[in-house]
Amino acid sequence: MLGYIANQPNLESINDNEVGFYVGLKNLTVVDSGLRFVSRHAFVKNVNLQYINLSRNKLSSLSKKPFRHLGLSDLILVDNPFKCSCEIMWIKKFQETKFYTETQDLYCIDDNNKRTALLDMKVPNCDLPSANLSNYNITVVEGKSITLYCDTTGGPPPNVSWVVTNLVSNHESDTNKNPASLTIKNVSSMDSGLEISCVAENIVGEDQASAELTVFFAPNITFIESPTPDHHWCIPFTVKGNPKPTLQWFYEGAVLNESEYICTKIHVINQSEYHGCLQLDNPTHLNNGAYTLLAKNDYGEDEKRVDAHFMSVPGDEYETTPNDLGDATNNSNQITSTDVSNKENEDSITVYVVVGIAALVCTGLVITLIILKFGRHSKFGMKVHGEVKGVGLVDQIWLSLQDCDNEVAIAEVERITLANTDSIMAKALPGSMDS
Repeated sequence: MLGYIANQPNLESINDNEVGFYVGLKNLTVVDSGLRFVSRHAFVKNVNLQYINLSRNKLSSLSKKPFRHLGLSDLILVDNPFKCSCEIMWIKKFQETKFYTETQDLYCIDDNNKRTALLDMKVPNCDLPSANLSNYNITVVEGKSITLYCDTTGGPPPNVSWVVTNLVSNHESDTNKNPASLTIKNVSSMDSGLEISCVAENIVGEDQASAELTVFFAPNITFIESPTPDHHWCIPFTVKGNPKPTLQWFYEGAVLNESEYICTKIHVINQSEYHGCLQLDNPTHLNNGAYTLLAKNDYGEDEKRVDAHFMSVPGDEYETTPNDLGDATNNSNQITSTDVSNKENEDSITVYVVVGIAALVCTGLVITLIILKFGRHSKFGMKVHGEVKGVGLVDQIWLSLQDCDNEVAIAEVERITLANTDSIMAKALPGSMDS
């Protein structure tokens, strides 16, 4: 988004948030107008501004504060009647750090009303501030206190402030003295890894010195849970501690020797907090039991226990326990009187079917015997090439009738009939025959 204003002699100031509605503004041009003043909060919401052109206006002074939070690539200020003072020294410093294809001819008017190039301007007691910490390696044991000092220089003397965003521990500061001090009391482990900064600022500019707070504290197992199946079985845990604690697992009170099948994995590290799991590859009922995690470092130790159940013992699922008998919510494995009755009915039906089949076979054989006994000279028996063609089971008997007495043949048929009936019954009801 571009903003362009020109030839507006009555435009004398850009006040707080007047351009704040244009949050996407990247380029702002205000030229050939009567601009004399820019508020320190004029561009507080225009964080995307990269290019500002305020050429040919009535600016005699310009503070750095409206621009210090912006990542400006260009600030064009030519043909403004600046007065040589410490308040515009930051513009000189800004110009010295930028490279322009076309050099800006910036000038100021000194106390003798003489026009001087800004790059040649010299103002006594007008220097960029600097800030230096007494200690850049801030380490403290949890529960102890620590004091940090910040020494500053610059002209005019800079204002000093401490930046301790999100600091949980109680703290107090004194910025009226040089060096300024910051005291942190009863340091909490939650502040480990926090950045602490000292900022020195005057009208020429600002400087900042920062250091990271390191808090040593004993391990604390903040989370552990029963195993869950994923790609592998995992007993998840979270451990805090600084320095990094060593981890040791115990199984049923004995040291657990880790291997490629059972090992500790750390998945996420957040400052002094470690998220991981004890990974088990295809555990069985032999791995069921109590697992204890021990975390230890130079400042103490902590341990937590969790019970793990991966698989039932083979065969246990078929055993009936008192709990199973009393569980009214799970009837999947119970045998009821209805089941027994249904089983007996099925067996009775089977017996009836088999007996019926046997009766039909016997009836058919008896009829065959009658035909053989009373109709052997009938037209239903024909000789073909010396053989008699019969039907079914009597083929072998019919052949014997040619050379044997009828009574002998009939006795043979009765024997074979009984044998076949017994055979059919035995195949259909093996259990009944055995009993």
